[in-house]
Amino acid sequence: MSNQHRTKKIKFNIPPYYQLRELVGEGAYGVVVSAIHNYMVPETEEKIQTSVAIKKILPMGKPLLITRTLRELKLLKLFHDHENIITILDIIKPNSYETFDEVYLVQELMDTDLSKVINNSKESFQKSGIRTVTSEHIQYFTYQILRALKAIHSAEVLHRDLKPSNVLLNGNCDLKICDFGLSRCILSSGTNNKDMVGFMTEYVATRWYRAPEIMLSFQEYSTAIDIWSCGCILGELLNDGQAIFPGRDYHHQLLLILEKLGTPSEDDFNIIKSDRAKAYVLSLPKFEKINWTEFFPPNTDPLAIDLLEKLLTFNPHKRISAAEALKHPFLQAYHDENDEPVYPPVDVINDRFWRMDSDVNMQSWEQTEENEELMEFLKQMLYDEITGPF
Repeated sequence: MSNQHRTKKIKFNIPPYYQLRELVGEGAYGVVVSAIHNYMVPETEEKIQTSVAIKKILPMGKPLLITRTLRELKLLKLFHDHENIITILDIIKPNSYETFDEVYLVQELMDTDLSKVINNSKESFQKSGIRTVTSEHIQYFTYQILRALKAIHSAEVLHRDLKPSNVLLNGNCDLKICDFGLSRCILSSGTNNKDMVGFMTEYVATRWYRAPEIMLSFQEYSTAIDIWSCGCILGELLNDGQAIFPGRDYHHQLLLILEKLGTPSEDDFNIIKSDRAKAYVLSLPKFEKINWTEFFPPNTDPLAIDLLEKLLTFNPHKRISAAEALKHPFLQAYHDENDEPVYPPVDVINDRFWRMDSDVNMQSWEQTEENEELMEFLKQMLYDEITGPF
């Protein structure tokens, strides 16, 4: 297929019952196009057409890309029945192991993402003063994000890259979280801090949504990092599309956080383990916590602000969990504990990929571009995952 703004063609080696439509997105990791799935019911010969998204991934060449693809595949299979997590509809099987060098995932086609919705709303408000994202929208979006996070965290998985562009939406406001390529499983509770070194080495989530414990080199990371990201998204929605911590770099990001949350208390300060990070915090002026009611536009729902404060708590040990947040009064209209599913924890011990992915040494191997033995091992693992039960 081709696009008028592009000179090169994108080749998709897929079955003929998929009819390609247009380019949806492209990055270093892969290409996503919209397509039509054509199906004929054998008994009645009725033709059924379904709009889908096809993600083409070219993972061969670097261990990092194969492990990222494996994480995505394994986790989307695990959460395949969750309404707020993107679903894999089909995995195109390769012709043979020898010719296997690309991956095709067929997923639900969503209308847009939250980043585009936020930008459109911001432009509308700046031009006409009309908010296209209402308080009701914000409530429903936040509920669905937290409903997904409750499920993800119950499986002891960290998403690690939650941001508006990874939150997909349909015209009816149904929301689904996508892109699990940077996710990790929480190591067993018996793991000591020494073994946690490197656990977050490839953490590259967009700076504006990054939890302070990432920047301050805490020795322990938890599901609280995703909760922080959710709080940043809620804040952006409440703030007419303006990010609440739009840092230019590491230092500016941390400065913006402390300017709003206030200088950490002694207890909170003492959980920072890095001497360098402590020294930087001590070098800053003393800040008082802001009044969020004065920061946000007039008439912002006070319940939304109360939830935001709980999501954006500096100390990750004191930060609210997804399960707790779903019970917050701001989300009362949607909360139903019986309709907020949880999942069994990922078996890090007995699953060879997750065991390897949790290995500190493996994370340094991922950065090695020329390791034929590792590449072959990972390729076989990916091939087995794609051709295995689905």
